[in-house]
Amino acid sequence: MLYINVGLVFSVNQLIMYSYSQLLMRNIILGMFFNILIVAMVSYFFASSLSSRQLMMQSSISAIIDIADKSNQLEQVENLINLADFQFFSLQKESKEIVNYKIASTNMLVPYISPKTVVFTNKSNTSVSYQINTVQAAALILKIMLVSILTSLVIIVIACTLSVRHAKKLVFVVNKKIKHGIAQVISMNKLEADDEILDIPELTSGLKKVAALLSSHVNDASALEKQAYIEPLTKLENRNRFIQFFANDENQVEFGVLAITRCSELQTINQIHGYSEGDNYICKVADIIKGVTATYRGANVYRLNSSDFATLLPNVTLKEAENLANEISSKFNAYQQSSDLDSVGYTGLVYFEKDKPLGELLALADTGISIAQTQQINSWFSQSDNDILHSSSANYGNQNWRQEIDSVLENQRVKLLVQPIKPNSRNNKVYGEILARFLNSTDEMLPTASFIAMAEKLDKMVAVDKMIIEKVISEIKAKNLHDQFFGINISARSIHDEHFLIWLERRLLKESTIAAKLIFEITEYGLQQNIKTSKRFIDMIHRVGSRITVERFGVGLTSFKFFRDLKPDFIKMDSTYTRDIDDDKNNQYFIRLMVDLAHRLSITVLAESVESQEEKFTLEKLFIDGCQGFYLGKPEAI
Repeated sequence: MLYINVGLVFSVNQLIMYSYSQLLMRNIILGMFFNILIVAMVSYFFASSLSSRQLMMQSSISAIIDIADKSNQLEQVENLINLADFQFFSLQKESKEIVNYKIASTNMLVPYISPKTVVFTNKSNTSVSYQINTVQAAALILKIMLVSILTSLVIIVIACTLSVRHAKKLVFVVNKKIKHGIAQVISMNKLEADDEILDIPELTSGLKKVAALLSSHVNDASALEKQAYIEPLTKLENRNRFIQFFANDENQVEFGVLAITRCSELQTINQIHGYSEGDNYICKVADIIKGVTATYRGANVYRLNSSDFATLLPNVTLKEAENLANEISSKFNAYQQSSDLDSVGYTGLVYFEKDKPLGELLALADTGISIAQTQQINSWFSQSDNDILHSSSANYGNQNWRQEIDSVLENQRVKLLVQPIKPNSRNNKVYGEILARFLNSTDEMLPTASFIAMAEKLDKMVAVDKMIIEKVISEIKAKNLHDQFFGINISARSIHDEHFLIWLERRLLKESTIAAKLIFEITEYGLQQNIKTSKRFIDMIHRVGSRITVERFGVGLTSFKFFRDLKPDFIKMDSTYTRDIDDDKNNQYFIRLMVDLAHRLSITVLAESVESQEEKFTLEKLFIDGCQGFYLGKPEAI
């Protein structure tokens, strides 16, 4: 049927435009036209047949009129009427009805198929009304109409269902073809024909245009991405990509370690040797970090700013990351020696979890760098002090720290503890080391290492040292502790500050009795920073009656000629040599050598971080003069 074929071969665009109800209505309208056509054809056929019958009826009517005119043989007339197959027949003569024959019918189509016909004869004044019997024809036409309508409805439903299925299949094929084409476009492969029978040239042409357009956009996007996310000098990803890593909620990294490495000599190299040498220095540092991190799965290096690099070590513990930091520090030392630099870089490590804010991580790592800079050259520091995150200084910015340090200085909120150094013989003269603990406005203890590191960074260390010295002198006077000796830690920045040296000399001369009880501790690295000012500081300390301890001895490469010239009173061996000394033959040999040389220069040798009876016993056998550690005595109030 025509309308079914039209529905099945409808174009894709038209099919997907119609809903099922719209498609059904469209096919019903087509079905109505089809049924009208069928009825018209049947009616035409029966009309032609009826015309032929009417011509045949003329002779029958003439015979009936003749018989009716010549005689009153009604029975013969009725036989002729039945024989002629009339539905209705009426014969009137001179207004008198002679014959009235009628067959009852309930078919509504009969009057329309075969209407009544009147024949009038003037000669005999006779009129005949008749209707041909079309009951069977009408019934047949009615059946044909019903069958046609029912068949049309069934076909319409089937056609709609098939059309929808065909449309869905067609859409699926087109969709698959589009996906196939887009996948090839995205992968930047040449468009290839798929295995579907359906060929849509317009779609293929459109996909080729999309591929060309996408290729152009990809090239533009790549160029923009290099500008937005790639640092041009080192070719590393920049701060934007680093922040994006932590901002991505779909990131699968649950924990890891963040390491921030700061190039300490960039400004000096730029000022003295020019920016080209500074660029070479930065590239060399980047190469060192990349080379070391290459062995860590998933590790990535970013350049955050001119002097800072960030290294992300996903799914790595802090202890594992310390191996990386040691390797970086070792590489930096080698580079420093070959390039005649004062230092190369310092690294701060911090452990992170997925939900930890990036700002706090950066601040912790930055504090770790500050602490590392107070230690030996190119060192690192693992910032595991998370207590600060639960204190009132949890907002870690420099401004917050500046306010916190200023508040401590203004209100003199420092608490002094003392940890004793135990002599190994009665003839040895040792002392107790003063340990400062800083308090906030609610008398909550601030993390000491972080406080000192931030004071160094914010140029507050000289004021902090002054506050501690004043507090120690006040405590000795208030508690009448003139028979005890106390060690005070002094920062490298303070001993190289001219104004501090003048202040300290005057203060100690004013308290000459107390000055004789004080021993000032300074790190080996701090003394090495400026030999000339270090010697001036030590000479001044000796001049006022105080003494000097070089702590963390053995970490640097200082010669004994240096100590013979500076003439310190004590050296305190670094904990890396004293820890587990009972099991380490190499460290035992080194310490024994240092003790012999120091004693020849009349320098007293001390050991820190002594945590067991075995360590203490071994150190005594090596003729260490005194030991300090939790095993011998914990810090306590003065």
